[in-house]
Amino acid sequence: MRKKEEILEIMQIFADANPEPKSELEYVNAYTLLVAIILSAQSTDKGVNKATKELFKVADTPQKMLALGLDGLKSYIKTIGLFNNKAKSIISMSQSLVEKFGGVVPSGQAELESLAGVGHKTANVLRNVWYNQPTMAVDTHVFRVAHRLDFSQGKNVEEVEKDLLKVLPEEYLMYANHWLVLFGRYICKAQKPDCENCPISKYCYCQDKRI
Repeated sequence: MRKKEEILEIMQIFADANPEPKSELEYVNAYTLLVAIILSAQSTDKGVNKATKELFKVADTPQKMLALGLDGLKSYIKTIGLFNNKAKSIISMSQSLVEKFGGVVPSGQAELESLAGVGHKTANVLRNVWYNQPTMAVDTHVFRVAHRLDFSQGKNVEEVEKDLLKVLPEEYLMYANHWLVLFGRYICKAQKPDCENCPISKYCYCQDKRI
């Protein structure tokens, strides 16, 4: 694992380039953000935004989503991968949100994870983006980039999350997920990394480095 000092230097480069990055998902409240996060699993934010643009006009609360129903929801999100399972998760989540919290999206990790269809990563993202909590959500981009940069060699997302939480101070945790996701999405891409435009090229020792 890379030395803490170098990890912090890299994160500072990201911070200088993009001090306050935002999620690329589009939403209007905490509930629609939660729905968007669930839909984004193994899908692009762009594809999710295209589907939810019309969905959120008719269902921006759990009560309205339940009124729309499973088949109604599917008709809006059928362009998104795994839409059948995601629709079931969203309906279940909406039901448990109404039953447990009166339809209000909670801010606590345990409370969020108690909702049907909401896992650890989803709860982390929601708490960070909506409630401005310093969490470290590890998705496929973060997992891959963390290994490429030798921030962690954890065998699963839980281990990578623990490694990052150990080394990153709170001020970086507010934006670390966004920095690593955007870096993995647009620069350090899985298929063809854009090494020529990489702001941290000098720190990279990957065998497929192009410059």
